[in-house]
Amino acid sequence: MVEVKLRPLFGMWAHTANGATHIGAVPVGYQRRVVFVTGGTFQGQRLNGKVLPGGGDFLMMRPDGGMHLDVRLVLETDESELIYMTYVGRRHGPPEIMERYKNSEAVAYGEDYFRTIIQFETAAPRLLWLNGILAIGAGYRTAEGAVYEVFEIL
Repeated sequence: MVEVKLRPLFGMWAHTANGATHIGAVPVGYQRRVVFVTGGTFQGQRLNGKVLPGGGDFLMMRPDGGMHLDVRLVLETDESELIYMTYVGRRHGPPEIMERYKNSEAVAYGEDYFRTIIQFETAAPRLLWLNGILAIGAGYRTAEGAVYEVFEIL
């Protein structure tokens, strides 16, 4: 079997608006809700900066209580370089934990399964390498939003 290697890329703290916008039950059988990102920061050995306001998580709430994440963000490095970051993921756990998510309450790392697959797009010459990688993330929720550890897949 192939051994997959990872390299830490950055930690990210994404602040979210209080509550979610509930679109409601859509015809394909799930609930759609949107959580807007109001800002945040990211920090790592090669990348540091802020999460710009205006992004969001376009969640699909499954009938079994699990969530499919669909997130779109713009990051700005300390050098004013822009990075478009998109990721999909899964979040699921015991019903009482998922209820805390719905109420925007904190959920500690490991109380649920919260993983993401990440892609980047940038025109910044120094960061063009980001266009050619995939990354993964593991996260948890605080009262202010989501916290992720992001790893480049080598």
